[in-house]
Amino acid sequence: MRALFVRDLTLALRAGGGFGLGLAFFLIVVVLVPFSVGPAPDLLARIAPGVLWLGALLACLLSLDRLLAVDFEDGALDLLATSPLPLEGVVAVKAAAHWVTTGLPLVLAAPVLGVLLNLAPEGYSVLVISLALGTPALSMIGAFGAALTVGIKRGGLLMSLLVLPLYVPTLIFGAEAARRAVEGLNATTPLLFVAGITAGVLALMPFAAGAVLRVNLR
Repeated sequence: MRALFVRDLTLALRAGGGFGLGLAFFLIVVVLVPFSVGPAPDLLARIAPGVLWLGALLACLLSLDRLLAVDFEDGALDLLATSPLPLEGVVAVKAAAHWVTTGLPLVLAAPVLGVLLNLAPEGYSVLVISLALGTPALSMIGAFGAALTVGIKRGGLLMSLLVLPLYVPTLIFGAEAARRAVEGLNATTPLLFVAGITAGVLALMPFAAGAVLRVNLR
């Protein structure tokens, strides 16, 4: 598992498709929003939590279509399926590598980009916590979607349609936590919901993705 994790990290950093592309997309979304809604600091401050969470979600989604497709195309996925490592472990490791190269940089970049949206100072810490709790679920759900569409030519659009509805609860509670912090309210409840969703996803999705992969590789 360690070797597979290091391999996926190395490939993602060399190709630049995870780390660089996700950050660039996140930056573009945040920079374009003030142009679309106008130079209204109060309005930007109100919508900043939702915009930052939506930008992070779409940036995570951007690199998911190649999560398993590259290994399927070059035959590495077949070798992994016959290795002592179970497919559930393969999916979990790939989701972890995706989070490290995509989700973690977004978590670290969110406070910096929050300045561009006039995010209230009270919201920075809760925004980072909510993203740190929620983005692992996005990567794991994305790995499940990648397993569903592996082997399908141009399956990126289909995967997006399958994954986006599963992303909605995390998006709702993550943005709500940051919004409550900005308004001076208690954000504990939505943060607990985000943590609960992530815990459930990490517990169940590897087994679901492993079962789907076994069917698709037959």
